[in-house]
Amino acid sequence: MTPETFSKKFAEKLPDTPGVYFFLNEKKDVLYIGKATSLASRVRSYFTQDILLTRGPKLVRMLTLAESIEWQVTDSALEALLLEANLIHTHRPPYNTDAKDDKSWNFVVITEEKFPRVLIERGRKIKNEKLKIKNEKKKKEKGEYTIRAMFGPFPSGGALKETVKIVRRIFPFRDTCVPLDERRLRLKASADQGRRDFVKPCFNAQIGLCPGVCVGAVSAREYGKTIRNIALFFEGKKTTIIRNLEREMKREAKALRFERANEIKKTLFALGHIQDVALLKRDMFEISSPARFDTRRIEAYDVAHLGGMDTVGVMTVVSNGEVRKNEYRKFIIRGETRGNDLAALEELLRRRLKHSEWELPNLIAVDGGDLQCSVAEAVLKDFALDIPVVSVVKDARHQPKNILGPKKERETFKTDILLANSEAHRYAISFHRKRRGNAFLT
Repeated sequence: MTPETFSKKFAEKLPDTPGVYFFLNEKKDVLYIGKATSLASRVRSYFTQDILLTRGPKLVRMLTLAESIEWQVTDSALEALLLEANLIHTHRPPYNTDAKDDKSWNFVVITEEKFPRVLIERGRKIKNEKLKIKNEKKKKEKGEYTIRAMFGPFPSGGALKETVKIVRRIFPFRDTCVPLDERRLRLKASADQGRRDFVKPCFNAQIGLCPGVCVGAVSAREYGKTIRNIALFFEGKKTTIIRNLEREMKREAKALRFERANEIKKTLFALGHIQDVALLKRDMFEISSPARFDTRRIEAYDVAHLGGMDTVGVMTVVSNGEVRKNEYRKFIIRGETRGNDLAALEELLRRRLKHSEWELPNLIAVDGGDLQCSVAEAVLKDFALDIPVVSVVKDARHQPKNILGPKKERETFKTDILLANSEAHRYAISFHRKRRGNAFLT
């Protein structure tokens, strides 16, 4: 889809409201799903002149395949985020690749307990509907809990944390505190049976973010209603929650339980006036500075050898400022490089790019100078790929002293480039030492 097509067919129709948008191909298959505080502003940002830098080669390719745009309006930015996660989970669009990587991205998990916890967890902790959780007070003690419900994956960890904070203000829940009956059992089994700290509420209960599970202030049945409402909310069923709460409020008022009826009334008001200012600010910043928050996958490469022997190469990945260790790759250099770092780098890059099943980066970082940049650019040209390349120049102590390459990428992603490069150097040295050790033992 060209900017001209967008202007002619869609620009005037897109509303200036929160919602979710879809890019579709000519067969009406969903290519990409995104959320927005302003659908008009967000979708318009895909058709700017510096699209390659701000969105990266992956989404540029998606736009060439897109034939139409559809959208769904929501009442708030928070609900747009939840709807986006649910639709990505349902459709698995090919250009939402990060959200398809369930091991790396975030989920909201509700545990199967008498007083369930609501937690944000990485997919890598979840296996066969079991969640591995470390005990907060005893770091070495690990527990495994059955999952009652799970929602996601959520592409943006920061936005998800803000969302859970907002939900918690409406529906206070337990996350780390221990229920009163469990605390009593633990004290009974301990030598210090005289302690009475089990009656002290947790910090979140004191500020109204936990219903007082730890002091017995809420029954399992009442708390179960809260958990059901949280699950419905993350499923995008706010209208169902409102309908159920309105019925309950009327029943409580009829039974003259006015205090409880008033509490429900406050919850209904909060649902109708969701305070998602933090999400609004985050989304507006994404629109004005899309390159910062759209997925930025930086791959860094380095080689290591000792006098030209046992040469190895590695690839490390930093995405949105976070290392992706599960996507690191090791390569044993097969060619007769004999200490030729440029030849080893060329082999490393060629072998990596033959893996079409791996997601392509938005930026490539190599260790060295202009020559290493030229090698990487030549390999990319052979593969018909237009990906920016930067190189990290080191001093005599092998510390970064300069970054070469396109100025905008260097300035915008300096921190991520240096992180990826540092990881590549560490990983290459570690792999090389291990390989030399194995060779010695053999």
